[in-house]
Amino acid sequence: MSELAVKAEKLDAADELAVLRERFVLDTVSDHATDAAGVYLDGNSLGALPVSVPGRVDDVVRRQWGELRIRSWEESGWWTAPERIGDRIAPLVGAAPGQIVVGDSTSVNVFKALVAAVRMAGAGRDEIVVDATTFPTDGYIAESAARMTGCTLRPVLPGEVPGVLSGRTAAVLLNHVDYRTGRLHDLPGLTAAVHEAGAVVVWDLCHSAGALPVGLDEHGVDLAVGCTYKYLNGGPGSPAYLYVRADLQDRFDSPLPGWNSHADPFGMRTAYEPGAGAVRGRVGTPDILSMLALEAALEVWDDVSVDAVRAKSLALTDFFLECVGEYVPEGRVASLTPVAHEERGSQVALRCEDAGDVMKALIERGVVGDFRHPDVLRFGFTPLYVGFADVERAARVLGEVVGKPA
Repeated sequence: MSELAVKAEKLDAADELAVLRERFVLDTVSDHATDAAGVYLDGNSLGALPVSVPGRVDDVVRRQWGELRIRSWEESGWWTAPERIGDRIAPLVGAAPGQIVVGDSTSVNVFKALVAAVRMAGAGRDEIVVDATTFPTDGYIAESAARMTGCTLRPVLPGEVPGVLSGRTAAVLLNHVDYRTGRLHDLPGLTAAVHEAGAVVVWDLCHSAGALPVGLDEHGVDLAVGCTYKYLNGGPGSPAYLYVRADLQDRFDSPLPGWNSHADPFGMRTAYEPGAGAVRGRVGTPDILSMLALEAALEVWDDVSVDAVRAKSLALTDFFLECVGEYVPEGRVASLTPVAHEERGSQVALRCEDAGDVMKALIERGVVGDFRHPDVLRFGFTPLYVGFADVERAARVLGEVVGKPA
């Protein structure tokens, strides 16, 4: 057994969060004869299945829908699910209850938040600043929102944001963690800079919620959106969420005023009157099946400290980088992820010349990460179910794969 394998055993033995793995169904057994078990390092794309979800979904389908049918809107709490589940997410992103509503996709919520941010900013502000390295959809929506609101779109790197803010800036859309590199951006500092310029900030939390502390209330964030199928393990296509700070809710003017956000949704009035509070973020009928699967998935967070999750995340990524340095031939890969803890999310991105083929080979060996065009290997570390032995094995198999002659 290598020194790093021994170290992994000791780290796992001391890991207070190791017991949380029992809350998940993990079946990534490798087909490779020499690999005893697989390693799942793609939770930054799709989280693992929590053990409580299948039974809950079965109940929703068979009893709530199959037997109670329409009565479930009231008797099973379907109607209040968007706000109830929002309150389950709130402590994971540092928000008080009553500020998060669950529903729609991240893309739809980005659109709602960004257009509402421009409307909040008021007259005379005609520029939207957007992260130039953002996930493509955010960029597409920002461009559409700019056209719709008569604004100019200004893409810049996050570090350049303070230098471009002006009296023209209406809204700023930023990612908390870069989806390619895993770089963690300065949410407190950038939020303060946007506010000093008199603009409204919208944060995309897709790659941070459930992996590290966010502090929405603490840092005075205006609006935020995020998905629930990555580190929150809500399942493929599970609904996203929208955060609107409490003191801004009466000013939140959604560009998608659906009947679910009406003050009197069953009054069927022709004139729109927005409801109070987080309800304003709703649009249409909630997607109950996936929403209640998400609610069950969030139970894995009971009695779990986000600070403890962050500490383990940093330890896992530190150890992975150490193992890569030991097992992978020099010059074969290069890390794009910052070494500094304050600049690192919960993934490690490695630049590799033949990344697509390498990832296919890794998956065949039971190490599941993902590939981002043109040359990036991404490995996501979900502290709730990834252990140090997983990390050591993933790096060792990577070394074996890239060390083979082409």
